[in-house]
Amino acid sequence: MTPDLHFTTAFTLGLLGAGHCVGMCGGIMAALSMGSQASSPGKKPGASLLILLCYNLGRIASYTLAGFLVGSIGGFLGGLGHQAGVILRTLAGGMLIAMGLYLGGWWMGLTLLEKWGHKLWRKVQSAAPAAFPVRSPAQALGTGALWGWLPCGLVYSTLVWAATSAHALES
Repeated sequence: MTPDLHFTTAFTLGLLGAGHCVGMCGGIMAALSMGSQASSPGKKPGASLLILLCYNLGRIASYTLAGFLVGSIGGFLGGLGHQAGVILRTLAGGMLIAMGLYLGGWWMGLTLLEKWGHKLWRKVQSAAPAAFPVRSPAQALGTGALWGWLPCGLVYSTLVWAATSAHALES
C-alpha cells in the first residue's frame, strides 16, 4: 500500500468512526472527568485540562502499543511468504467492510469480536479500582492507558488493517 493510500485510509477510518467514538469514548470521558478530583471546586482551571490531556495520552499510548504489536505480528506473517500478505490484506478488507456495516447499524457481527475482547478487558479491569478517583496527571495517564484496552470493534478492525503494513513502526 502506498503511503498516500495508507494515510487516506487512516483519515477516512477516523472521519467515519468519529460518531462512534464521540458516543462511546465521549461518554466515558465525561464520566471520568466529572469523577476526577481535578474537577472539584477550588482546583486550578488548568488542572482539569491537564487531567483530560493525560487521559487521552494514556489511551493513545495503548493504541500505539497495540499497533506496534500487530505490526510485529504482521511483519512475521508477511515474512512467511507472499500468500500470508494476501491473506492479511483480505482479512483487513473484510474487517473494514464489517466495520462500515457495523457503524451503519446494518450488521452487528463485530459485537462477537468485542465479546472476545471482554476476556482481555476482565484481566485489565482488575487494576481499575485503584485508578479512581483520579487525583493527579500521572494517575490520569494510567487510567487512560487502561481505557485504551476496552473492547471496541472499531479499534479491532483498525488493528487488523494496521497489521497489513507488516511493520511494527508503521502500524
